[in-house]
Amino acid sequence: MIATIKPKSNLQEFLKLPETKPASEFINGEIIQKPMPQGEHSRLQAKLCTVINQITETPKIAYAFPELRCTFGSDSIIPDIAVFRWERIPFQPSGRISNRFEINPDWAIEILSPDQNQTKVLSKLLHCSRNGTELGWLIDSETESILAIFPGQRVEIFSGTTQLPVLDGIQLELTVEQVFGWLKFS
Repeated sequence: MIATIKPKSNLQEFLKLPETKPASEFINGEIIQKPMPQGEHSRLQAKLCTVINQITETPKIAYAFPELRCTFGSDSIIPDIAVFRWERIPFQPSGRISNRFEINPDWAIEILSPDQNQTKVLSKLLHCSRNGTELGWLIDSETESILAIFPGQRVEIFSGTTQLPVLDGIQLELTVEQVFGWLKFS
């Protein structure tokens, strides 16, 4: 269950608050605590980050970050996975990665938890799309489907052996069936 912690606030006040566990997000003026990830969620998140990063990190194409706070467009969200093209990753002058990401991800991935409201999670991905995110995924284990959000907020649902869309330049061929196959260890 997503819990609203505090009524209407402002982004600057929110960013001064201490972090919570699980993390809280600032969406449409409300502070909302994310649900604690469960088994399927954790497995899909870890596996997707690993698969994406194996292909994109060494050639410096992109990087997939789990649970990274992204503050942009008057909200501060934490996608389950935020993928950034390499040239957009904020670095400090020393070359170290910045702690604050005040830009939208290029690809935002959300994994629906059992108690999450699909409409609220989808609205977070649509916020990303409105602010320049090229691709969004909403992974729904219950229906074994993945909803993709494209530029212009065009939405498509993928299932079965359908190949999933990924960011241009990432050589990853992955089907919905393969993604949900990761949930089986036998």
